[in-house]
Amino acid sequence: MSNPSDVPQPREPGAQPPAGNVPPAGYEPPQRFPRPQGQQPAPDRQGHQKPAGFPFQRPADAPRSFNEVMPRGGLAGMFTVAGLPLELKVSYWIWLVGGMLGVLGSFFGLLATLALFTVAPGLAALLLLLVLVALALAAAQIVLALKMKDGKEWARLALTIVAAVSLVLALIGGSVGGGIGNNWLGFLISAAATVLMWLPNSQAWFTAVRGRA
Repeated sequence: MSNPSDVPQPREPGAQPPAGNVPPAGYEPPQRFPRPQGQQPAPDRQGHQKPAGFPFQRPADAPRSFNEVMPRGGLAGMFTVAGLPLELKVSYWIWLVGGMLGVLGSFFGLLATLALFTVAPGLAALLLLLVLVALALAAAQIVLALKMKDGKEWARLALTIVAAVSLVLALIGGSVGGGIGNNWLGFLISAAATVLMWLPNSQAWFTAVRGRA
């Protein structure tokens, strides 16, 4: 019969065993505590730091430089529509020519609005805002048309939004200054170009381009 003093006493959790001795029964190794908040995670096997959370990542086909915004083949590529179905060719020319005319018309609108400041400053300020928005839309329309011709579906969606904004501008412009800023013709042209982009032949072409990418 063994003495009570020979029986190993239970140890507290986390206690270290005596040096040089075998851990007795009931010994529990120290537990690892979770990493404090704010501490950076350890790098992976390749040595890259793993990002915490879900950082924003822009689309893979989004333009990264001004050169990627330009059409393929430089400025000469603006007039190249080989390979596009007829519907997209017509839509592209509508968007491109309409954007160029919109930029030119916006400059004339700026001159007329500046002259109106001497007569009705309040009305001129509102019209100036509309003209600046129209100028920005016309410039964006040209760029988006070029990218749509390259098969970028995000550009087609953006052009659809441009057509919706042109409707809003037509409604606002028709009710300001007795219809001075009326732009219903521009909206109807944009609407026709938008419909052509979403016809079955156009949709099939975008799907084929996406499959080759």
